[in-house]
Amino acid sequence: MAQDYLGFSLTRNNARNSNGTVVLNNAADISVIVIYFLVVLAVGVWAMVRTNRSTVGGFFLAGRSMVWWPIGASLFASNIGSGHFVGIAGTAAAGGIAIGGFEWNALVVVIILAWLFVPIYIKAGVVTMPEYLKKRFGGQRIRIYLSVLSLFLYVFTKISADMFSGAIFINQALGLNIYLAVVMLLLITALYTVTGGLAAVIYTDTLQTIIMVIGSFILMGFAFNEVGGYEQFQQRYMEAIPADRVNVSASCYEPREDSFHIFRNAITGDLPWPGLIFGLTIQATWYWCTDQVIVQRCLSAKNLSHVKAGCILCGYLKLLPMFLMVFPGMISRILYPDEVACVDPIKCQEFCDASVGCTNIAYPKLVVDLMPNGLRGLMLSVMMASLMSSLTSIFNSASTLFTMDIYTKIRSRASERELMIAGRLFILALIGVSIAWIPVVQSAQSGQLFDYIQSITSYLTPPVAAVFILAIFCKRVNESGAFYGLVIGLLIGLSRMITEFIYGTGSCISPSNCPTIICGVHYLYFSIILFVVSCIIIVGISLMTKPIEDKHLYRLCWSLRNRTEERVDIEQDDWIDNQESNDMEIEGIRQTSKHVEEPGLCKKAVMCFCGLDQEKAPTLSPEEQAELQKKLTDTSEVPLWRNVVNANAIILLCVAVFLHGFFG
Repeated sequence: MAQDYLGFSLTRNNARNSNGTVVLNNAADISVIVIYFLVVLAVGVWAMVRTNRSTVGGFFLAGRSMVWWPIGASLFASNIGSGHFVGIAGTAAAGGIAIGGFEWNALVVVIILAWLFVPIYIKAGVVTMPEYLKKRFGGQRIRIYLSVLSLFLYVFTKISADMFSGAIFINQALGLNIYLAVVMLLLITALYTVTGGLAAVIYTDTLQTIIMVIGSFILMGFAFNEVGGYEQFQQRYMEAIPADRVNVSASCYEPREDSFHIFRNAITGDLPWPGLIFGLTIQATWYWCTDQVIVQRCLSAKNLSHVKAGCILCGYLKLLPMFLMVFPGMISRILYPDEVACVDPIKCQEFCDASVGCTNIAYPKLVVDLMPNGLRGLMLSVMMASLMSSLTSIFNSASTLFTMDIYTKIRSRASERELMIAGRLFILALIGVSIAWIPVVQSAQSGQLFDYIQSITSYLTPPVAAVFILAIFCKRVNESGAFYGLVIGLLIGLSRMITEFIYGTGSCISPSNCPTIICGVHYLYFSIILFVVSCIIIVGISLMTKPIEDKHLYRLCWSLRNRTEERVDIEQDDWIDNQESNDMEIEGIRQTSKHVEEPGLCKKAVMCFCGLDQEKAPTLSPEEQAELQKKLTDTSEVPLWRNVVNANAIILLCVAVFLHGFFG
């Protein structure tokens, strides 16, 4: 008999096979998963021991000592969460290959990140993106605004979506209730994020990437073998129609005529080509060039050449989702049309607990039903890898934003130890809010997870992208223009998002009643409109107000990036490293009191495990601090490696053009 847990059933009968037992109940699958988690734990512990986690730079930027290949792997793994396997495969099952254009758009944007944005961030000597805006514009309101907005976006579009999609896999494989599965995943994921810092996250991301690629290739091979090759795949997809079609329009259950084209009609297309080129590039610029999760990995590199090489490696890896996620998602519709392409709300509710559609189970169903014992365990490990790598990256970056941009406003003289503890505790609060948002994710955008993620991004991020682009490439832009551009842009975006949530996005069978003037504009077109309006507001208000003097902008914008004069910060940093004075106070207490006892063995072990032992954070002299700062802001490159990465960038761009032309 199924047990109940806080009102939720622990098991679901329809997630079991014909014999009534859960799918994942054999020694081969369980052994593979256990071995996977042991290896990940070993890599995480090794990274914890190897790196300095007791300082802000060590915990949040891995001491700026990373080389190109783990950076590239971590960029890819941080981007490709289980939300991609579930969301991209699900949208592909519903609408064809156009969703693959979302991934290939990144081939161009990662080049922009490494060649245009990161050099400015490094020269500015910043840890977070809000910190950069504070140096660029001064004042507190923009920095706080961006920090809070980023944290909300992490909850709405990343953490809750990834937890939900990861739970779908466990639900399909074990029959566990989604919320219980989420709790189990989070306990494992949060452990080495809280303890290890960025270095542990990056090294485990590298391992996760290898597992993801190998496992996904194996599943793709099984899937294509099942349908009889690529030509049969194209033919059979166009015939994949559910048997129970109820009394609805054929457009609700028949595959689209343009299913095998990336570029679709500008008016009638589900992903119109102008939106895919321009609107998506705006969102991609925000995500790849200004989002803390991505940029933080680039800032951890040894030098600029390693940043560029890492971004190029990430670009090459981003070629794979079309073949590893899009095509298998479409094959899942061929093999299981009644479940994956269901249109009857009653049947859909029975298959996947969502009445709006079941395309989200496309990839998990392939894994559970198609893979043999052992390999099924490997693929479940792949899903856990993608989920954990994405969540750990987000948790680390979110704690960085909270600690450096919000907590330092409350405690401007906090010690480094206090900041480390605050950042770790904030992760726990973030998890609770994200779990509460999962029901919204489950039913939004006709049950298509990836469309939900992209639509929310389109409503909230274009003003941020506009501010960063203009901040770097237009020195005339000032704080007033940037702030009001952000606020007005946010109000416009929220008006669309809130209205859509009130009316619901509906489904093909029961469309939403949202007014056409608000919800009738495709979300990618809305992104373009919002970006243009934000740029006009930012530039217009800046031209009507006083400009910022050049002495405040040295190495903060593109035209002044090579100036060597000392920059006069508009405002001083909020956080003062109070470690030395704290150490003196503690030492004084120890000398004057005979009753002060040394920490016990257990306390010492816990402090060491969390990287909070003081011995690992030596005090630097002013000369050593100046030398360290010079190293951290150096963007020079060895000519040979500069030419190598430049050549590879050109090759990557050529590959991007060819693929868009071939599949367009």
